[in-house]
Amino acid sequence: MLIIGTKIEGAITLVLTILWVTTVAIVTDSSHGIAVDEFGAVENGNLYYFSWAGFVTSVTLLVSYLQHVFGLDVAAEMRTRSARLVTWSALLASSLVVMGSSANYYDTGCGGDDEVGKCRRAVFGIVLGALTTLGSVGVVALKIATSKAPFLLEAAGSFVIVVLYGFGVVTLTSQQGPGAALGNLYYFTWASFLVSFLLLTSCFEDYNAAATADAVNTNTNTSEEHANNAAPNHVIQEDLEGRN
Repeated sequence: MLIIGTKIEGAITLVLTILWVTTVAIVTDSSHGIAVDEFGAVENGNLYYFSWAGFVTSVTLLVSYLQHVFGLDVAAEMRTRSARLVTWSALLASSLVVMGSSANYYDTGCGGDDEVGKCRRAVFGIVLGALTTLGSVGVVALKIATSKAPFLLEAAGSFVIVVLYGFGVVTLTSQQGPGAALGNLYYFTWASFLVSFLLLTSCFEDYNAAATADAVNTNTNTSEEHANNAAPNHVIQEDLEGRN
């Protein structure tokens, strides 16, 4: 209780986050061969999964500290800043891992004969991760700077990314792909596909909501026009009845 909510706690959580980021980067790097082999496949499951668990926990602690001490709710701020900002940020992070994991596989596993085309698929993973990272950065930057991004840009972009990552799942995580074994490339290729699908679904829901609202407004305006057009006849009829 002596350090809860103090600068000491903030310093500890920040240092822990930095340490766990470094730990994940080292133990999941195939060139070091600590938790994964030279192809990025998990060899030491406990070290691999608990390193990621430590990273997630440290980030959660840091976010909780910021919210408790400074009243800064990062997730809520991102949600209220603009629709789908959190989802685009998640796609940005997962695409970075796809790009980095593909590049790591190419550096450590390629250079000789490419019998099954895994190196060519690794190059595809690098290109896929780089393109989706750049696209996500652009959308996130627009949302942060202007609180919104053009809806058609989001919808079209998310559709293209879903198609690309659908092809990426087949290409990278199949038996002949560099991400066939369980590891960063496998998990984050699937994560990127699912996140991009959530983006497309959200855009579709927003489109349906806007179309429904337009239809309701149109029906309301039509009813009001009919009522206004019928009013004079009603007034004339009452006037005639009054004279009689």
